[in-house]
Amino acid sequence: MNLNHLYLLVRDLERSRSFYERYFGFDGPSEWQAETFVIRNVEGFSLALTPDPSPPEWPRTLHFGFLTEDVEFVRDFHDRLAAEGIHIVEAIFEPGFSVFKCLDPDGYVIEVEAGAPAGAG
Repeated sequence: MNLNHLYLLVRDLERSRSFYERYFGFDGPSEWQAETFVIRNVEGFSLALTPDPSPPEWPRTLHFGFLTEDVEFVRDFHDRLAAEGIHIVEAIFEPGFSVFKCLDPDGYVIEVEAGAPAGAG
């Protein structure tokens, strides 16, 4: 069994779609499924975006994440997002490990990570 999608309520569909296409590679096939617009990345994972004028707030620690093997990519990606005004929640950079969390246009927390922290077994 594989996780295949994430369902998000969004205030502005085009703003959210653009954000995930531009920064997270969700530029694969897309389609409407009833009131939900589904966008996909190259691996086939789907984000199901449904317009809602007042999406509920998630608990502060709830987030979803992206994992890569390239520690430098995460650092560079962090710098790019910060320079483009994307709100960075937290960041940790150490030799062999990079992780940061940012907010999407609706305040959902996204984590981007590579490597392993010092002392991780």
